[in-house]
Amino acid sequence: MPVGIFRVCLVVITAIVNHPLLFPKENGTVPENTEEIIQKMKEREESLRLEKLRLEQEIAGQEAAQKALEKAAKVVEDIKEERVPWDMWTALSMVIFLLIELWRQDFQEGNWQDTGADEDDMAVLGKAFKGVAFPNKAILASFYEKRILGTTGDMARMREMVEGFADDLLEALRSVCNRDADMEVEDCMGVGSMYENWRVRKPFVCDLIVPFAPPEPYCFRSQIWCSGDSFPPDEQGYGTIKVCRADEDVTGCICDKTKLGEDMLCLLHSQGNTTRPSSEMEDLLCFKNTQYLDADQVMKWFQIAVTKAWNKISHKYEFDLSFSLLDSPGALKIKFRSGKSIAFNLTPVVQYENSDVYFISHFPRNGLAADLPSSTHWFLTFAVYERRFIQLISKMLPANACHVSCLQILSFLHGKQCSLTGPSGLTNYHLKTVMLHLLQTRPSQDWAPEKLEDRLQDMLKFLEKCLHEKKLYHFFIGNGKVPAELGFPIVFQRAEPLNLFRPFVLHRDIYRKTIDTFHEMLRNTSALINEYTVHIPLAQTNGIQKESI
Repeated sequence: MPVGIFRVCLVVITAIVNHPLLFPKENGTVPENTEEIIQKMKEREESLRLEKLRLEQEIAGQEAAQKALEKAAKVVEDIKEERVPWDMWTALSMVIFLLIELWRQDFQEGNWQDTGADEDDMAVLGKAFKGVAFPNKAILASFYEKRILGTTGDMARMREMVEGFADDLLEALRSVCNRDADMEVEDCMGVGSMYENWRVRKPFVCDLIVPFAPPEPYCFRSQIWCSGDSFPPDEQGYGTIKVCRADEDVTGCICDKTKLGEDMLCLLHSQGNTTRPSSEMEDLLCFKNTQYLDADQVMKWFQIAVTKAWNKISHKYEFDLSFSLLDSPGALKIKFRSGKSIAFNLTPVVQYENSDVYFISHFPRNGLAADLPSSTHWFLTFAVYERRFIQLISKMLPANACHVSCLQILSFLHGKQCSLTGPSGLTNYHLKTVMLHLLQTRPSQDWAPEKLEDRLQDMLKFLEKCLHEKKLYHFFIGNGKVPAELGFPIVFQRAEPLNLFRPFVLHRDIYRKTIDTFHEMLRNTSALINEYTVHIPLAQTNGIQKESI
């Protein structure tokens, strides 16, 4: 306590002694430049304040960086802890997604054939038919009798004449060819609408295919798109043909794939059985420097051979023979002295294994068909099986069944509309595919002759649905319900269904043109049919029915 009192007294005494009033002004030591000193002190204070702010910012930045590093380390630690559960959920989600996708594809494959059989599906279709005047049964029957039925006899006479001449021409072709070096030509077969009795539009054109094989000791070994190797989408429906020696290993030897040393010899292949020279393979109609059969080379060979054969037998006939199309191997035209002419196609093909599926060198082109991937890719045709299926199913249908009549009328309507508005992406082959699908899915009694009108409407509705969905599947490829009596190769039944309308997805302009042509054909149906129909009393026809289907 005394010490505290002493300190207070000392402070008071010091304050009194240093108070300015105790000293005179003349003895003062206050400097004259007081304002300058104060200004410098303020500047110093300001600089200290700024330095303080800078240091505070640096400290804050260091603290933020430290916090970010700590947060990142924590996130990494969390990721490490959750990696296993997250990967498990991701994998599980992917598996579930794949299973759903596989189930969807299997469901589509199992049900794409059944579209035409479901009456409920048919009921919701036909939007384009609303308000369309559709001819009744009497008018359709009269039209069919007058416009279509009379052409059957003409087709039969033309087929007989063309087949006889083609056999003579091929026999002459065999005689002018070198049996030891040239391709061996077999007998021709008729395919297509002329031989299925549903072609209606003139001029009639017979389509004949001619199988050929290489000379001994060579053979053809083919590879198709559905054989297991991956083919791009634009090559679906195609295959390649390799020219090999008959005794050559199918799987190939390692000596063809690796370089053996000079002192090493393959025990499977002798020195004389090495890779053949390029000129020899070109003589076998292969693409340059390959063993793959070239469609362009085949076309040139066949045209030259046909020309030689005709020169040998031309003196026997009183007509001229010429090529109507130079980009097709056997598009021939017979011209009589009277001015009349007959056209037919003689197309070389290669048999696929021991079946009646054939690789065709050149396929008739249309607005929807895409260009060939290359001249070594050959399109597969199932025309022989299509003809056999129609013959087989016709035996199970009622007498005078209307399936061919429906296809003929639909083909006529489409052809007439295209002659008015120009070609579209639809072809007669698409129309035949529609008929084949309905033949398989509808009961046989539904094709009785008196149901012509109903079945024609079914075909139009089915076609409308396919156009709307841009999906029309090939009848044979991917169809597991093909009758066993046909002996159809199982490899094609197990293949993925082939969408004939896939080009519509890629070419919107052609799709729009096709849709417009189809709708215009529906609107003009009555006018087109009435133009070729004899007059029928009103009491018999009851006019033209308005159908909303």
